[in-house]
Amino acid sequence: MIRASHLVKHWPMFVAFAIISVAWYYIFFIMKMNMSPVAQWDYVDVILLFIMWAIMMAAMMLPSALPIFHLIEKINHQREARNAAYSSSIYFILGYLLAWLCYSFAITLLQWWFHHLALLTPMMKSAQLEFTCLILLLAGVYQWLPIKQRCLNHCRSPLGFITSSWQEGAIGTFKMGVSHGQYCLGCCWILMALLLVFGVMNLLWIIALTFIVFIEKLVPNGVLFSKILGVLLILSSMWLFIA
Repeated sequence: MIRASHLVKHWPMFVAFAIISVAWYYIFFIMKMNMSPVAQWDYVDVILLFIMWAIMMAAMMLPSALPIFHLIEKINHQREARNAAYSSSIYFILGYLLAWLCYSFAITLLQWWFHHLALLTPMMKSAQLEFTCLILLLAGVYQWLPIKQRCLNHCRSPLGFITSSWQEGAIGTFKMGVSHGQYCLGCCWILMALLLVFGVMNLLWIIALTFIVFIEKLVPNGVLFSKILGVLLILSSMWLFIA
């Protein structure tokens, strides 16, 4: 059993794990429901869709961010041992989540717009071959752009970010979380947007994209994997368009 002292000492990490667990439970629960196609959107549908995107982003993006959460926890414990001031890593986690909350809001509006352009089906996946090919092509090209590589290298080197961007206090820690979230957003936003092609509630692709993000950020040769993925996405786009 987990000792109470250990739980108290590492409670921000337990909060992160709890959010991940609840988010994935929600995803599996929603996928088992018989969802009615949404032909006409009202404000309730928009709110519910935003909530769904926010939960999916927490489930998909928090796991690959756990190492930097743990690193900040470790630094805080070292500072505590020296009787130095420190701020809980929960502020960093909240800042990170805020970045993806903003993305969830933006992608919800984008999905609503695509729906009204008849680019998406009522079941929330691509309705046109040209749209599918375009998104796949953009995602593939983006994997090779300097901004993608810069953001990916940032996410793969959390220690460098912490040493160069450390800020004191709760607000400073929160800002660090937002900043790190922005880099992760720059790294992965187009990958998350692939759900507009495969289906926003496609469980297999949600799991697959989560593993892709995890491999890119945490596995050796993740940068090479990212570029290979880009080539595969481009080739898939071309093949679908020609076939």
